[in-house]
Amino acid sequence: MDKANVRRLFFSYLWITLASAVYALGFDWCYVPNQIGFGGITGVGQIINHFLPIAPIGGVVIVLNVPLFLLGWRLLGGHLLFSSLYAMFISSVFVDLFAALIPFQSMDPMLATIFGGLLIGLSLGVVLLQGATTGGTDLLARLLKLKISWLPMGKLLMAVDLVVIAAVALTFQNFSSALYGVVSLYIASVSMDMVLYGMDQAKVAYIISSHPKEVSQAILGELDRGVTVLHGMGAWSGEEKKVLLCAFKQRQIVPLKRIIRSIDPEAFLIVCNAHEVLGDGFRSYQQNEL
Repeated sequence: MDKANVRRLFFSYLWITLASAVYALGFDWCYVPNQIGFGGITGVGQIINHFLPIAPIGGVVIVLNVPLFLLGWRLLGGHLLFSSLYAMFISSVFVDLFAALIPFQSMDPMLATIFGGLLIGLSLGVVLLQGATTGGTDLLARLLKLKISWLPMGKLLMAVDLVVIAAVALTFQNFSSALYGVVSLYIASVSMDMVLYGMDQAKVAYIISSHPKEVSQAILGELDRGVTVLHGMGAWSGEEKKVLLCAFKQRQIVPLKRIIRSIDPEAFLIVCNAHEVLGDGFRSYQQNEL
């Protein structure tokens, strides 16, 4: 293995370690002391720990993940499985370590719900970006993603976790626990999808102008963005139009408007959010894309 791959692997596992620590902090700080319903295998660990206090949550999570990792071996391959084993192990260790070292106190349940969801969602998003999972329902959602590729990971994970949250609420005999858990799970799923899909901050512009050549040349020269010419026709006038299609970064919206306004103040401009943009100048294609 050359130095570049070693360096990439080192930083990948460093990110997994840091994200796992944030994950454990969010769980021990926000969920446990406030008895907020938590999904996944960690939520099952909460239930078992409630009835069997001598069983640490992190240890229970490791044991329950064994069959899921055996299932994922053939479907996901060795690299993802090994990195997921590491993420699951280190996050479980952090959960038990923080619980033993820091006496976390309960706080306002809504604050715990919001910040717990943010910490969990952002950390899981970082782990998934490194080609790993923290095991449990994260791994189950990753397996389901192979069959339901059109559904975002955050929404898929939320669907899987809802059942466990209901069970946690029944265990603590607290319906509010389930409601807070559902809100926190939604925040976590949105945060995760933002990390996985929203970092590009890409936009798509449709431009209808009387000076399409000048506008496209200015975009190419000043913004260094490609332009595709589409052929359209006005429904009322029957006049043929050239529609310019351009994908660009969020930060380029102001200079794009300035270019269009300076060349053709009467131009018609439509700007749309782009869920993902792959290709030159944006993200590259990845195998087993999330």
